[in-house]
This record gives sequence, C-alpha cells and structure tokens, in this order.
Amino acid sequence: MTADIAPDYIDTLPVFTDFGDVADVSRYRALPDDWILAVADVVSSSEAIAMGKYKMVNMAGASVITAVLNTLGRMDYPFVFGGDGAVIAVPGWAEDQTRTALAAVARWISEDLGLTMRVAIVPLSAIRAQGLDVQVARFRTGPDLTFAMFAGGGSSWAEAQMKAGAYTIAPAEPGSRPDLTGLSCRWNPLAARNGNIVSVIAVPGTDATPESFRALVADLVAILNTAGSTGNPLPDEGPQPMLSFAGVEPEVRATAPRGKALRTRIAVMAQIILTYVLYWTRLSLGGFNARSYARQFVHNTDFRKFDDGLKMTVDVDAADLSRIEAMLADAAARNLCDYGLHRQDSALVTCIVPSALSRDHMHFIDGASGGYAEAAVRMKAMVRQRGENRLKTTNDQV
Repeated sequence: MTADIAPDYIDTLPVFTDFGDVADVSRYRALPDDWILAVADVVSSSEAIAMGKYKMVNMAGASVITAVLNTLGRMDYPFVFGGDGAVIAVPGWAEDQTRTALAAVARWISEDLGLTMRVAIVPLSAIRAQGLDVQVARFRTGPDLTFAMFAGGGSSWAEAQMKAGAYTIAPAEPGSRPDLTGLSCRWNPLAARNGNIVSVIAVPGTDATPESFRALVADLVAILNTAGSTGNPLPDEGPQPMLSFAGVEPEVRATAPRGKALRTRIAVMAQIILTYVLYWTRLSLGGFNARSYARQFVHNTDFRKFDDGLKMTVDVDAADLSRIEAMLADAAARNLCDYGLHRQDSALVTCIVPSALSRDHMHFIDGASGGYAEAAVRMKAMVRQRGENRLKTTNDQV
C-alpha cells in the first residue's frame, strides 16, 4: 500500500450518529491487509492511580496517540483512548515512523512521568491468522469531529499479546523525546452533576451473539438517553475555566523543549489566565472565543466508545445507575457479557489541541479515581471467578 491510498480508506469509513448503533457490525469496515496496530498501556496503572498519579496515567495514554499522529502528520488515523493506554491503526508503510514514536514515548514516560509503559506493533496479518479481525467505523460526536470505533476482536488480542511480551518495542535511547505538540491536561476534574461518575466496560460473554450484544448495548445507551441526556460528564455549555494551575506541570513535561521548562510553564499559565478572562468577559481575541470553544468541547469528547466492547464514563443519577447495574448483572448471569463498573465522584479530561483556533480539538474523558483501569480490574476478577466456579462445578460432578 502506498501513502496516497490511506486517506481513501479513512475517508470512506462508515459514519453513524446514533451511539445506540455502535455494536452494529454492519457499520464497520475491515482494515486493509497491510495495516498495523500500535498498542500501548501503562504497567500497574491501578497502583499508580492509587498513589494519586491519575493525571499522569491519562497523560501517558493520550501521549501515545499524540506522538503517533504528530509523527505521521495526520490527526484522523483510527485510534481509541483507553485511559491508561491506547490503540492506533496505521498503514504498513508508516511502521518505521510509528515504531520510532512509540519507543520515544516509552522513554519519555519513564523519565518524565515516572511510569512504565509497554508499547508494541502488531501486524494485521498476525491478527487475521487467529481468525480475528480489526474493523473500524466512525461515530460523529458533533459537527466538527468523529471518533473511531473498533470491532472484530483483533484489538483485544493485540493488547493481550503485548502484555504477554510479544511484538513489544524497547524504549528509545535515554533523553529521547516524542513530538507531543498539542497535548494538555489543564482542566480541573469535573464534579458529578447527577451524583455519580461511572466508568463501565462491557464485552461479549461466552453465550453472546452479535445480535444479543448489540441489543444489550442499545438498551444501556437508551437508559442514558432518557429525557435527552447522553451521560456526558460535561455540562451543555461546556466546562468553565478556573484560575487553577494543577494541570500545568504535566503539560510542561509533555511539551517543553529541553532546557525551556520555565518558559513553557509561564506560557501555559498565561494561556490559562487569558482563557479565564476571555470566558468571563465574553470577549474574543484573534478569532478565539472562549465560550464557543467550551461549547465545541462538549461535542468533541470521547466519553463513550467501542473497542471490541462498550466503554463509557458517564454522569448518572442513582436511579439510572441502579438500572445499568441490574441490566449488566442480568446479562452477565446469562453469559451475554462480562463487565466491570467503577463509581467515583468526578471525571478527568485530557486534551489534544492542535491549535486554539481549530475546531477539531479532541478531549478524552476518564474517571478521576480509577476509571477504566479499575473497571478493567473488576471485569477480570469477574471472569476469573466465573472460571473458578465452572471448575468447582465440574469437580463436584466428577
């Protein structure tokens, strides 16, 4: 495949606007044969979050996306942010550049964030040799942006292979730094407006069919769509800027050239102050309007997604949370899904903003005290317990 073919595949991907259709496999298209998956995750992310490093963990996950997209010079290659990691699909001709970017990210995360990140490149040919696939669709969140959704089981297999030590890439030489232009974490945690910020992961169970799992996802989404709500942790008018500098240090670590941390820190703080002033005075400067940006922000978030299963971090009240829990528990009892659910009182936002004037800025939502990482731990515990129960039942019968 040559470089000029990649845009054709991306541009012709199916686009849908009703998230209830996200598990409809007919809306997805298979990746071209010679594409690859770049996969990454933070090692022991739950422990890091327990130590208060939740901003750093999310920054690490988003840095993988930023580094690869910046290196390849395109922002629309398919990717999914997973909180403590990410998966990105890119054409095979870009493997060397992607490998270099991943190695640099792993080194930077170790040296500047004090975390360990696994990175790997898995060829699509290896995934399809397992009878799995990687299929992609695009969900339109608003007038300016779509987010990729992955199906087919290949993304999950690639991640499992990486965690088992296959296809991994060693960190780059000490001092290496990726291009993380646009990566930021300036916003304060978003307090729950309805009582609960809930991170949910649900994947097909052993007795699930495409139709039954699609129906389960549609029913879960319908709960969140009650009275026109979608569960977005952001208010309709967008986040309100605050005079807080809690997110400055992670951004400085990500974007400051070596030896210029102070200059970058001052610049970021000045931008925070300027945004605050423009928002509350309703003024514009150089074509930038802070209130318009905040409204765009709402539509440009990935608080719900599909990556071989449903992932969402949503703001819900007690009644809707009970309905979600009951629906998932019932589906799990019928082996239609495995799931993990983690409740917290706020959400965290990590951003990729190519330019303050561009409308394609992207914002990644996760729970602020565990989020997807903790939901994944709980789902694995459920799967493990189910396996132990089956084994005990078998032994008892014998």
